[in-house]
Amino acid sequence: MDEDGRAQFRGREVGFVFQSFQLLPALTALENVMLPLELQGRRNAREQAANYLSRVELGPRIDHYPSQLSGGEQQRVAIARAFAAEPRILFADEPTGNLDTRTGSHIIDLLFELNREEGTTLVLVTHDEVLAARCERRLCIEAGLLVAV
Repeated sequence: MDEDGRAQFRGREVGFVFQSFQLLPALTALENVMLPLELQGRRNAREQAANYLSRVELGPRIDHYPSQLSGGEQQRVAIARAFAAEPRILFADEPTGNLDTRTGSHIIDLLFELNREEGTTLVLVTHDEVLAARCERRLCIEAGLLVAV
């Protein structure tokens, strides 16, 4: 595949939940979730985005900008954005790294709940042993080498 083909493949098949959320500050929560759907050419982007924001308990906050949301709310927008695009595989990089323990626990429960419902392959990167223990399969990497399966 050329670069455009790889970009199209990633846009269709791969989702990301970043530790730093990667929300666009000039867009509302709804618009942040709608963006990848619109890039995919989905006609129902607004409805689908609103549905996922409701599922992550942010329905009343869809018109808020990232600067108006707490860290946990921003992370839920990022999760809604990732799942709304219906990727076959979803990468989550330290999804609770910037959150307090209580909020982080809620976010992880939500991530696993949506994962079960959507049937998405979830690749979770974490240093949290308790979180890793919830996964079906664990791979441990030290100094760039696979050391345990």
